Amino acid sequence: MDTLTATVSTRALRAELSEVLGRAAYGQERIGVTKNGKLAAVVVSVADLETLEQLEMLADVKAYREAKAADTGERVSLADLRKLLSNE
Repeated sequence: MDTLTATVSTRALRAELSEVLGRAAYGQERIGVTKNGKLAAVVVSVADLETLEQLEMLADVKAYREAKAADTGERVSLADLRKLLSNE
């Protein structure tokens, strides 16, 4: 990940938790946490998380609008769906 400013092992994280949280919260750093040498998680600021959530919401709204625009209005009743599925 190109946006990580540092990485720390889970062992080091236990020893340096307060410092890592401070760097993420106040220094706006994105700190990767590794387990067995592989990236397992990332510590980010609340601002970064809020931005991610906003981006996810925008993607959801876009997908909803696309689905609504493609909706033909055709519907199938539950009874018809059950018949259709039981004949397969």
